[in-house]
Amino acid sequence: MAKNLVIVESPAKAKTIEKYLGSDYQVKSSVGHVRDLPKKGLNIDKENDFEPHYAISPDKKKVIADLKKAAKGKQVWLATDEDREGEAIAWHLCEALKLDPSSTKRIVFHEITKSAIQAAIEKPRTVDMKLVDAQQARRILDRLVGYELSPVLWKKVRPGLSAGRVQSVAVRLILEREREIKAFEPESSYKISGVFTSKDEIPAELDQKLTDEMTTETFLNKITSSVFTVASITKKPGSRNPGAPFTTSSLQQEAARKLGFSVRQTMTLAQRLYENGHITYMRTDSTILSGEAIAAAKEFITKEYGAKYHQIRQYKTKNSSAQEAHEAIRPTSFSNMAAGADESQKKLYGLIWRRTLASQMAPAAVDKTEIDIAISNKPEKFVAKGEVLKFDGFFKVYGGTKDDVILPDLKEGEVVERQIITATQTFSRAPARFSEASLVKKLEELGIGRPSTYAPTISTVQSRGYVEKGDIEGEQRQIISFVLQNSTVTKSQEETMYGADKNKLFPTPMAEVTTDFLVNHFSSIVDYDFTKKVEAQFDHIAEGDESRVKMLKDFYETFHPMVEKGENVSRAESSQARELGKDPSSGKPIVARYGRYGPMLQRGETESEDKPDFAPMPKGVSLEDVTFEQALEMFKLPRTVGKTEDGEEIISNIGRFGPYIKVGKLFVSMKEHDPMKITEAEARELYQEKQQQEKDKYIAQFSGGISIIKGPYGPYITDGKKNARIPKDQEPKDITEEQAKELLAKAPAKKKRFTRRKK
Repeated sequence: MAKNLVIVESPAKAKTIEKYLGSDYQVKSSVGHVRDLPKKGLNIDKENDFEPHYAISPDKKKVIADLKKAAKGKQVWLATDEDREGEAIAWHLCEALKLDPSSTKRIVFHEITKSAIQAAIEKPRTVDMKLVDAQQARRILDRLVGYELSPVLWKKVRPGLSAGRVQSVAVRLILEREREIKAFEPESSYKISGVFTSKDEIPAELDQKLTDEMTTETFLNKITSSVFTVASITKKPGSRNPGAPFTTSSLQQEAARKLGFSVRQTMTLAQRLYENGHITYMRTDSTILSGEAIAAAKEFITKEYGAKYHQIRQYKTKNSSAQEAHEAIRPTSFSNMAAGADESQKKLYGLIWRRTLASQMAPAAVDKTEIDIAISNKPEKFVAKGEVLKFDGFFKVYGGTKDDVILPDLKEGEVVERQIITATQTFSRAPARFSEASLVKKLEELGIGRPSTYAPTISTVQSRGYVEKGDIEGEQRQIISFVLQNSTVTKSQEETMYGADKNKLFPTPMAEVTTDFLVNHFSSIVDYDFTKKVEAQFDHIAEGDESRVKMLKDFYETFHPMVEKGENVSRAESSQARELGKDPSSGKPIVARYGRYGPMLQRGETESEDKPDFAPMPKGVSLEDVTFEQALEMFKLPRTVGKTEDGEEIISNIGRFGPYIKVGKLFVSMKEHDPMKITEAEARELYQEKQQQEKDKYIAQFSGGISIIKGPYGPYITDGKKNARIPKDQEPKDITEEQAKELLAKAPAKKKRFTRRKK
């Protein structure tokens, strides 16, 4: 019988570790956190040094009961992850299992290998309460922010909204970038490229862009009879160095760029690889490799590629407060060139394997050549650049190979022949929208969050409706170009697509109104420097240089007065109400504001006896951009389009879910049509299609309103009040009326929807 109980976080990790420890050790999993602040209520005693009141999570009561039973009469070893979250889980396990944290054995390891596990067993420690304090400080502060700030948003902006120290800053970054893009005015210039010949072709570019069409055409006309001479030739050796081994952030970015993985997908796959012993711990902001890993890389590179391909490197970690783990993400064994349970895991493992190995390889060597070509009657010059790969170095495993651009052997003063010169109009680009990976990079640059927080933060802002991920279709743009060939300059114009992009993050209207409210009334919470400072304070607590209690008290003394002040903000101010003008026919004010379901237009005042009219926002127009003229047009809705063949009136309008037409009680979505422009003929066609769909959905109809209907999740029986499932072994079309009634009688009644009682 086992004398020792080892508790880890995940079941998969438990299976891997149990193989290495032998029969004296039983390994069980806590399946993550076992205790937390209960969801209902603040559960933090503000009057007693912000003491948290934790409880065993409802879904972990059986886990704790099983662990208590397994721990009886055994030495307990806590082997949770070696970051702050892992340390906190170890402490919570002590509390839940009634173990003394000052004497219970705590072991940590950076990789799940036999040697690492055995080394950890030989050098146990106890729970590090400084790391636990740092994790608790983060948890308590984030609960205070969410618990006190979210209700203000519910009252002043919209019910159900949430705010968070990191998530609100992430949303602000995305919103401010979107506004930068909207405000950006592209500037046009002309790029001049030429092809010259001597012994071979020489591609070159003018050393500057020209500002406008007239300047460009004049320049080309002036050089029709110019002589082009080699003014100078510069040759120098160059090199390309490999990147550092992966941190959590750089892995997320590279996996997005090279494999197309989302941040969450990357972390899930990396977790599986770690649990199965293939890679080291995947939540780290360190680029350091252990001496053992460096020696193993040297042995593998020398054996597989030769000694000239090896070069020892130890990278410095950019983040001075790196604490999540003490080594970069790397394979546990370089001899395993492939690993993973499925294709996605294998791809990610391959990326990690190549990047780590490359970091210990020699630089790629190149010869660079630059040739300046002078123009006889102009001060500008053309520049030709060539590069020849002399030694592939780390390109052997990572980064691909450099395509050679070989220039002919020329001499200074030599005349080269002009073949063709082209001038193409280009436009300056707006800042790029954030992708998941580039948002992670920005958060890391600003010192906001830590490796363990990036993936959940990005998922949260999307699931809560502040941010959407989507593609940009792009727009058509007229491009002017000139070609100088022989002695003639010709001009042409063509349309080109620009601005198309994939998987970018866009702020929703809810993000606009919420972020602006927070910036105006809770500026410090969404201030980039404040969020960075808080992260630094967590680090100081982890190092024992700052008190958790003092840090929380100092924060709350500033934060709580802002909450109280925010309670007094008017609804009109918080909803960003903006008066656009007076309605010409009624004299009532027309206001653009944020309503319960998003941006909207209002005609009239809420406080007046006459109820105001409401209209939707024009498609693709934001609160801050909508004009008075656009608003007047929207109040023409609902619009009578015409009549059906049966004489029923057809109305077009825009609702919560987009534009639609309505005939009687039947609503028909019309996403491809403009409700202001749809014709009677188009509306009739949509109506007829919908009628046919309604007919086709009925498999059978019986007396008493009983029907068998094709539903989105399969056929079912309904009488309008109750729905009944159809057994899998029965054909829906063969069911009789009696059978339908019998199935309905056995079906459970529909659950009543909860409705808030009016006060």
